[in-house]
Formats: sequence, structure tokens, C-alpha cells
Amino acid sequence: MAENRALPRFLVFGEALTDFVRTGEQTWHSVAGGSCWNVARVAATLGVAAAWCGAVSDDLFGQEIVRKSRTAGLDPRFLQVANKPPLIAVVHQIQPPQYFFLGGDSADLAFDEMRLPEGWEDCCELAHFGCISLVRQPLGARLVQIAERLKARGVRISFDPNYRNLMGPDYPLLFERMAALADILKISDEDMAGIYPGLTADAALARILALAPTATLLYTRGGAGLALHQGARQIRQAAFRVDVADAVGAGDSCLGGFIASLLSSRQESPAVHLRFAAATAAVVCTHAGAYAPSREEVDRLLTDGTELGDDC
Repeated sequence: MAENRALPRFLVFGEALTDFVRTGEQTWHSVAGGSCWNVARVAATLGVAAAWCGAVSDDLFGQEIVRKSRTAGLDPRFLQVANKPPLIAVVHQIQPPQYFFLGGDSADLAFDEMRLPEGWEDCCELAHFGCISLVRQPLGARLVQIAERLKARGVRISFDPNYRNLMGPDYPLLFERMAALADILKISDEDMAGIYPGLTADAALARILALAPTATLLYTRGGAGLALHQGARQIRQAAFRVDVADAVGAGDSCLGGFIASLLSSRQESPAVHLRFAAATAAVVCTHAGAYAPSREEVDRLLTDGTELGDDC
């Protein structure tokens, strides 16, 4: 029974949604997704006791998210269902991605942290925040307050901005507020270009490292690989060579894999966690749409896979 399970130590706060992807002139495909939910689901399928803290609609779209959350092993006590419309991402072009969001008074905004299980704050070791949930009000302001409260309690904070086109000109200030809280900060080259359009990649990266000098920073560049920064220390990791179906959810799975490795293999080095993160992202890229791989799939690629030349 879920009620008798120990509360999970990894919690993810933010959106789950449904992607409507255009596949032809008059054809569309829908699939459950959302950056924060993807991170939680990947961590859970990789064996970490995890929960996604958010709200979904009570229709067929929300039911798909509930079903896939249970299949992944996410703790159901943290997922809330609201009698509200679903949050929808309409992806009308894939290459390059072109999209917009549908959801005014939608279910994601109905999340109520007061309904979380008693004692959840005491059990939480690491909490993740990010993406569009932070700019969808009034939810976003409450999530920032939760992050600040957890940080004050000694909980480690993970943050991935996952920059999207609805983040306005005031977003860099919010990004920097969250980055300063982060113990783990994941950012892509595309995120940095959106947040700091007037800076070069090197200048933007230097600014972020100054904002979060004690954080572990994961800097991802797709097929060009990724790097881990800890103060003056830098570790580079090449991407794995795989047949790519698409890159949907690759960044989320990279972070989910890194956190899963960190929490389940504390004795391992940062380089080991980074390589596991790269392998997790690579496995996801072999599947169409957001995918949550098993530990066996990732371990198989780690053992048998080959890595591209590291030009990160």
C-alpha cells in the first residue's frame, strides 16, 4: 500500500503536460510530457524513490500522466488531480521546434502544497524545480517560496531553467534567483542563448558559475557532449553514439540520470555520474518522444556503447 511506504527522498516540483505534435498536414500525435515530470519519471525508472509534486486534469490527458506515473514507480501520494482543463503544448513544427502553450486556468495551477503527505519536508533530501511552472502564476511564486524554504532546511536544490518562449524579458532575474539556490544546476547552450542573448556562451557560462560558485553545474551541448563544473574543476563527457529517433526529453533524462546515479551510488566519482547521465540521455534519444529508460538499458549502453569524439 502506498500509504505505508516511506516517503521519497527525491521530489520534483513543476509541470506535467500533454504535447500535441504535428506529424503531417492534418495529423497530430499526443503524448504525456513536461520537463519536470520527465525528470521525476526518469529518476524513478532508474531506481530512485521519487515523487512528482503537481496537479493534472481529470480527463483522458491527465489520466495518461497518472497511469505513466504509476508505471514508472512515482509515489502517487504527491500527484494531485483537479477538475480543470489540461495544460497543452502545441508543437506545430519539429525542426526547428516551434510551439505554443494552451492553458489559462488549467490543472497545473491548482497544485496545493498543503495537501502533500505529512512529514514530506523532513524526508526530502533533494528537490528539483524548473521550466515553465516557475513563470505560470500564481503557481510559480509558490514554487520559488518552496525552494527557498527547503534550502533553508538544508535540502539540496536542483534547477533546470529549460528556457521556453513564454519566458519574458524579466526572466533572467528569476533565473538568477533560482540559480543562486541551486546545488545542482543543469543548463544547455540553447538555454543560455535565450536567457542571456547579449552574451557569448563563454561569458554567460562565467556569469552563471559566479552566481552559483558552490553548485555542481551540468552544461549540455547535445551531440557535442556535456561538461560538469565544480568551482574551478571541469570534467568533460562525450555523447554516446546511437541511432537518434529524436531528442525529445534528452535534457530532462540527462539530469534525471545524473541525480539517479548521485543518489544511488554516492561513493562514485563525479565523472561516473556524468557518464551515466550521458548514457541515459542517449538511450532516450533512441526512442520517439519522451521516454523513461530502465537501469538495465542504461547499464547496457555503458558497457557496450561507444562515445563520440569529445569536442565539448
